[in-house]
Amino acid sequence: MISWKKPGLFLAGVLFGTAGIKVLSSKDAKKVYTNCTAAALRAKDCVMNTVTKVQENAEDIYAEAKQINDDRKAEDIALENASEENAAEE
Repeated sequence: MISWKKPGLFLAGVLFGTAGIKVLSSKDAKKVYTNCTAAALRAKDCVMNTVTKVQENAEDIYAEAKQINDDRKAEDIALENASEENAAEE
């Protein structure tokens, strides 16, 4: 029994490959690919702008969180110093 799967796939590849080359070389196909490429580039710019905004906001949030932690640490140190001074006075 002959297996037609591999020769069939090969012939389909040749057929579609040949047709694909003809389609790719047509003016309409070039226009479609150009428009698709332009759309992809616009999408890339949009995504990069969004990423930049997120990074800037994340840096602001990080700086504010760090400031809050530094303020709390300073308050804790001040409370410890006050407790030590009260204990020393007693």
